[in-house]
Amino acid sequence: MCGIAGFWQTKRRAEDPLEVLNRMGAVLAHRGPDDSGTFHDGATGIGLAFRRLSILDLSPEGHQPMFSSSGRYVIIFNGEVYNFDEISAELGAQQWRGHSDTEVLLAAIERWGVESAVRRFVGMFAFALWDRQESKLYLVRDRLGIKPLYYGRVDGDFVFASELKAVRQYPEFEGQIDHDALALYLRHNYVPSPHCIYKDMQKLLPGCILTLGSAKSSPQLVRFWSARDVAQKGLESRLHIGEAEAIEQLQYHLLSAVRLRMIADVPLGAFLSGGIDSSTVVALMQAQSSQPVKTFTIGFHEDGYNEAINARNVAAHLGTVHAELYLTPKDALNVVPLLPSIYDEPFSDSSQIPTYLISKLARESVTVSLSGDGGDELFAGYDRYLLTKRILNLVSGLPKFVRRVAAKLLQAVPPAGVDRAFQLFRPLVDKKLRPTSWGDKAHKLAPFLLLESSEAIYYRILSHWNNPSRVALKSKAPETVLESIAKSSCFSDIEEVMMLTDQLNYLPDDILTKVDRASMAVSLEARVPLLDHRVVEFAWKLPLHFKIRNGTSKWILRQVLYKYVPAELLERPKMGFGVPIDRWLRGPLREWAEDLLSVGSLEQHGLLCAEPIRLKWQEHLSGVRNWQYLLWDVLAFQAWFSHNMRVWEGPKLHCPKDAGLMRAGLR
Repeated sequence: MCGIAGFWQTKRRAEDPLEVLNRMGAVLAHRGPDDSGTFHDGATGIGLAFRRLSILDLSPEGHQPMFSSSGRYVIIFNGEVYNFDEISAELGAQQWRGHSDTEVLLAAIERWGVESAVRRFVGMFAFALWDRQESKLYLVRDRLGIKPLYYGRVDGDFVFASELKAVRQYPEFEGQIDHDALALYLRHNYVPSPHCIYKDMQKLLPGCILTLGSAKSSPQLVRFWSARDVAQKGLESRLHIGEAEAIEQLQYHLLSAVRLRMIADVPLGAFLSGGIDSSTVVALMQAQSSQPVKTFTIGFHEDGYNEAINARNVAAHLGTVHAELYLTPKDALNVVPLLPSIYDEPFSDSSQIPTYLISKLARESVTVSLSGDGGDELFAGYDRYLLTKRILNLVSGLPKFVRRVAAKLLQAVPPAGVDRAFQLFRPLVDKKLRPTSWGDKAHKLAPFLLLESSEAIYYRILSHWNNPSRVALKSKAPETVLESIAKSSCFSDIEEVMMLTDQLNYLPDDILTKVDRASMAVSLEARVPLLDHRVVEFAWKLPLHFKIRNGTSKWILRQVLYKYVPAELLERPKMGFGVPIDRWLRGPLREWAEDLLSVGSLEQHGLLCAEPIRLKWQEHLSGVRNWQYLLWDVLAFQAWFSHNMRVWEGPKLHCPKDAGLMRAGLR
């Protein structure tokens, strides 16, 4: 795992290009603490910077930038191509310098060309390739978007990097905030691809090859793999097989995917939450390991969030060497100041905190850790899939005028009044079915009663701030995710529409972003075997009843897991790595939050409207409503903006007062 950055300059600049490259690479040292390298071609203006985390071939032969054997290509490569031995055998006899996957990757490109070679790769990757013969630059990102890659224009020059902090090192980078992208972020808690928080910057979409023929030309994008196409083909060629054969085939694909991701020249382990996905990965690792697998989990002292006991039981059954860390609010407080630097684009999935801490725990023992991410999107694991269906059934069963009246009534009664009313019926309800905060839930349900379609319901469920343009000034949020939902109309089952929508948006831009940045912050490589593209392609061929059955999600994945772990150790409500942000904001994080949510802080940069934010903060503090997610969105942005303005002004010693805000286009 590594960090890459580079540029293609359109004109000669005053600053030494090698100094710029060294600076861009230096801020990515966390992604690659073991080695660094640069390449600069003064004749063309191409520059490449690299930071290396040594995983395969720890020798100097794995150094990058790496040249192909003929000298035609130069590459900087972030990620792993797990099937490099298979590709090496297909290439035949070669005079190999070392045994890194990067060298094999280059040889494959020389033999078959960029696109044909990339189609053969099994793995996670983001790389830049300079063709010295054709004077072409290629940027390539893996099929599912596991590894990040940003690109764009800075004062006319083409610039790219694994993380935006490297782009910010480029001379003349102004970093104007994209108001529309900010609104998108407030809706979804991440900035969906290809958008970026900065104007003139983008994320390379998963499964794409970008080709640049000259420093000034427009990038050409080609898809070598598309999740949407895979889903469509799966719909057209459903597998008509029995349960036993389907389970056996899935087990075969998963065993292969896990086995490939256990290849490393450094210590290896796995995250274990005790849920279906991570338990499956660990079980299949242990089944193919000659020694106990090292596993890691995070626990909480708050009821309803702690899965550490379940993870411990699974680890004990499988015989892993298990380590766990119980988090306190103080631990969270210690991590919060680090988040703006780790996630150098606004990002507010609150499970970023435990994800960072479990990565830090794992890094004490291993350099590579496998993760169970991807199972929810492939096998319909999210609770919101079932919730959408329930709301749809409720809405479709009531006349429109009844729904309108019911919505008005629910919103007319204050949440506290609803709570008091429901207290009268509390003794009649089974204790296990008694939800808390009836009033808050009733008010959140009311808008759904006015929606007409399952697509609209799901979009509302995916939205944090439902009207983000009221919060983000001078903005109009692109309907990126809504358009993605609409394009999935080929599926008759809303569950499959939701899974594909999440696979295209939430998975790469939230889940995989979270895991990549958190793990890389501590120089840990995280691998995701469930997202082997062959597993994804197989999953889309399975009829829906193999994924959801009698209200149970991930049915077929559970059947594979039950071959290794008894069902009674796993059958419980899903929790994952959630954190009690709602309580922490009213308690140990309150002072920090109040400072960032003051009217002065909210209005100082001219990006946010304070009124709706302050209203929700007061309602949250009073306990009347739970606005933890919406508030965390704003808090994460505020902390990110404040941090990046300070970092930005650091090297600019002679900037006038408020120069950072002026550079950002906010004055």
